[in-house]
Amino acid sequence: MTRPAPPDTLPPLERLLAIMARLRDPADGCPWDLEQDFATIAPYTVEEAYEVADAIERKDLSDLKEELGDLLLQVVFHARMAEEQGAFAFDDVARAINDKMVRRHPHVFADETYGSLAEQVEGWEQLKAAERAKKGRDGSLMDEVPTGLPGLTRAVKLSKRAAQVGFVWPTVEDVTAKLHEEVAELEAEIAAGDLEKARQELGDVLFVLANIARTLDIDPEDALRYTNAKFVRRFKFVESELAARGKTPAQSDLGEMDGLWEEAKRIERAKAAG
Repeated sequence: MTRPAPPDTLPPLERLLAIMARLRDPADGCPWDLEQDFATIAPYTVEEAYEVADAIERKDLSDLKEELGDLLLQVVFHARMAEEQGAFAFDDVARAINDKMVRRHPHVFADETYGSLAEQVEGWEQLKAAERAKKGRDGSLMDEVPTGLPGLTRAVKLSKRAAQVGFVWPTVEDVTAKLHEEVAELEAEIAAGDLEKARQELGDVLFVLANIARTLDIDPEDALRYTNAKFVRRFKFVESELAARGKTPAQSDLGEMDGLWEEAKRIERAKAAG
């Protein structure tokens, strides 16, 4: 026997919490939702965060509203599972972030004064370090950089931690010189046919690129998303032009497709200049 959904007369967040509780009801909840745990839901949480970023990139505020709702659902889902285990509930999550934001903004909610943005950032780092020490996490600077982050994002965060104590290349020119060195080592392993060492050297190249991004204050994931979108846009142009010729990419060759690719680039440059 089905039961009606929690009424829409409830405040929106309260209704969402009630919906999730119903979905996880052992007696008549949703079988799929009941089977989930933190580990199985985590990939969806990451995916929804990326979809939020995608909506922002596309400047689609209507889609952003929907994607933020999907991301909020992930928070509610995790909180509900934790509540079932007696660990914490959604209110505890909200209370924790409320306290953290007040604690980390003493210049807004207390009498602290910063003379510059750099001083504020330094104060922020000191507060975080104090929080880590309070939790007994005052070991390596590398601690608490989540291993689940995208590789380039984590590389930037790791290098930022190291830079805090001066373990950093002095200039961007020094970093680019290191990049050339790592690329040469990658080329040597490729030429030697050692794919395992090539994999390691490729990782070194990517880590140095992440350091360049940090030095230039560029988000490498954002830069790569931009290039991915550009690649998709240009490849679709190639497909469209081939279709006008009665062809598919499989019926073309590299020379023809590369020529169309260059045409796509010329059109984009002309639009940008105009």
